[in-house]
Amino acid sequence: MIRSERSRLVNQKAFPVAREGYRYILGSAFATAIVAVLGLYGLVLFFLAVTSFVCFFFRDPERLIPERQGAVVSPADGKVLEIGVVEKSDFAAEKMLKMSIFMSIFNVHVNRIPDDGRVTEVVYHPGKFFSANLDKASKDNERNAISLETTGGRKLIVVQVAGLIARRIICKIRKGDRLRRGERFGMICFGSRLDVYLPPDTVPAVSVGDRVLAGTSVLGHLS
Repeated sequence: MIRSERSRLVNQKAFPVAREGYRYILGSAFATAIVAVLGLYGLVLFFLAVTSFVCFFFRDPERLIPERQGAVVSPADGKVLEIGVVEKSDFAAEKMLKMSIFMSIFNVHVNRIPDDGRVTEVVYHPGKFFSANLDKASKDNERNAISLETTGGRKLIVVQVAGLIARRIICKIRKGDRLRRGERFGMICFGSRLDVYLPPDTVPAVSVGDRVLAGTSVLGHLS
């Protein structure tokens, strides 16, 4: 049985909504108040529904983080689209195991670090905005690649990929930062995709079609 604990971040908060959502929530709530003052009650119901959805979208629940040595957790909530070894990629010249996770607008969009380690590189790539569930999104879409060296000296790469609607990638970390498994590092607004590149000898713990939770679901085990 995998031992777990609550998220170990120092910035845990009682209000379980990502800070990035505050301005959207306040803007929607303000619009609701204005139409209410004007007596436009049909629009009040509409804006209340919008405000409720925005709060739902930017929810940021605490997660139980597995402690097992060598476990790599999912950086995102969503559905596993792809698992396979790639000979090389835009982010690494060596062979790596690639896992892709698709986040719909109904998933939690806060992204978390897959394992303890140090950020060795953060590279932003401008690009297009194809639907994030298409294979070509990994190569052609706007994306942000984070390279991580684990405490065991293994290389991991997490790539935030923008989608058809998702056009704002948020990444709060920089080269040299030391992070812990399950720690929040950013998000992608309104539907998107994350690609995870792991050492080729990683033993997968999920299959294509599985639903995973950021920080909680184990994607695989490093040898």
